[in-house]
Amino acid sequence: MSQQLRELLQKIGSGPHTSKNLSTEEAFRATQLILEGQATPAQIGAFMIAHRIKRPTVDELVGILEAYDSLGERLQTVEGKVVVIGNPYDGRTRTVPVTPITALILASAGIGVVLHGGDAMPTKYGTPLVKIWQELGVDFSNLTIQQTQKVFQKAHLALVYIPVHFPQAHSLVQYRDEIGKRPPFATVELVWSPYQGPANILAGFVHPPTEKIFEQLLPLRTDSYTTCKGLEGSIDLPMSRPAIIGLGNLSKTTKLERCILNASDFGFSRADVELKSPEDALEQIKKVIYQHTGDLWESAIFNAGFYLWRLQICQSIEEGLTMANELLKSKQIEEQLKILQSTVKEYE
Repeated sequence: MSQQLRELLQKIGSGPHTSKNLSTEEAFRATQLILEGQATPAQIGAFMIAHRIKRPTVDELVGILEAYDSLGERLQTVEGKVVVIGNPYDGRTRTVPVTPITALILASAGIGVVLHGGDAMPTKYGTPLVKIWQELGVDFSNLTIQQTQKVFQKAHLALVYIPVHFPQAHSLVQYRDEIGKRPPFATVELVWSPYQGPANILAGFVHPPTEKIFEQLLPLRTDSYTTCKGLEGSIDLPMSRPAIIGLGNLSKTTKLERCILNASDFGFSRADVELKSPEDALEQIKKVIYQHTGDLWESAIFNAGFYLWRLQICQSIEEGLTMANELLKSKQIEEQLKILQSTVKEYE
């Protein structure tokens, strides 16, 4: 048992009238004790549920993120623009993810793309990104962090696989299942950057209070960030409803700029693609990459067009949509995937 974590747990878990928030240093220490296995299972589970009920503060999240930075393996700095994509680790169950296509298009445009996550996990046990990449012939799960770095440098795209590259964080998965709720660590996953250099962090969210927290938290972590009320908490722009997006750029303004996009304003339909099965989702993704068609096509163009503009590859969203369409139809995305496949295979 950790006496220190016991004291911190008493501080946050004493009820709505007497509980107190942790300082950044206390949150760092609590996370460190948990990740390093110095606490008992009872303490870890109690801390997670108490912290969820209390709700984490920005200072606490900063401390947790600093602990993640100190213990998790991260990719080293490379030249050029880099984007870190934060999606819920527990995957997708209702809509087909377009994130892999967006990542390939951005990588094809010369932007370094860092993804992170693990296998299917609670509470949703949805389809994780690593599984989709495996079915596309790219298995990040067997690579060391050094090998992942080399893939990143050559193919401009990498996935930091938590079970291998951050086993301490992966050890918390069983607790998520046992308590049946996402703990604040799940919020941290959306904004953590497993990359040591400057990057535009893309953070998905579901609930407005999370957006408010990100608005205060992310400027403490990076100069450039993007928040998105995306599909199932991802960074995938929805088609069926307005996409609520926050644009943060500390070099121009200290305020988060709100951007609301409707797919129909760009001539697209208002339909998100239902995830009928993991096999169907993969088929939809392959149709876009190899056949340049399918139900996911419009969503792929809409998402990539926006992010090409957001990352300053194009001067307008319309130009981004045109560029995304051209990259897909010219088979450059297919070629980018081949480069990724062959590079990863060098280390299998």
